[in-house]
Amino acid sequence: MHLPSPAELLPRLAADLRLSLDRRGITDPGFVGIHTGGLWVAKALLAELGLDTPLGSLDVSFYRDDFTQKGLHPQVRPSALPFEIDGRHLVLVDDVLMSGRTVRAALNELFDYGRPASVTLVCLLDVNARELPIQPDVVGATLSLAPTQRVKLTGPTPLALEYRDAPAA
Repeated sequence: MHLPSPAELLPRLAADLRLSLDRRGITDPGFVGIHTGGLWVAKALLAELGLDTPLGSLDVSFYRDDFTQKGLHPQVRPSALPFEIDGRHLVLVDDVLMSGRTVRAALNELFDYGRPASVTLVCLLDVNARELPIQPDVVGATLSLAPTQRVKLTGPTPLALEYRDAPAA
């Protein structure tokens, strides 16, 4: 199965996002990347769109529903939102959407900062393994993987997607 490169996906992702925002009349959204891969994709997406706008970042470690089982990852970073959330249209960017649990955690954290006017979910890749009813509004590509497969974004420069074996349960 061919795994597309981020360089192949980003131009279409940017064009589709621009269309989606234009259709809804959104002219100045705040961009937020989910740490780390979503933040890398958000930076690349802003460059592709030719936008020089502040970029927020979320580290959702404390908001994950498996926090008590897995504990705290040693590389937790603080979230940074350099703009007001209340009433703002947001573009939330993730790298690989799988179960939907990371996005759920990100939404919970965002709402702790305020009440956005809307949240548009952008994902570089959707691997179609949903555990929660969360769907991207804009997606670069959709893949179906075997239960033993995962896809990982590496980067930040260059961005690349690679197959990995699923961790043992």
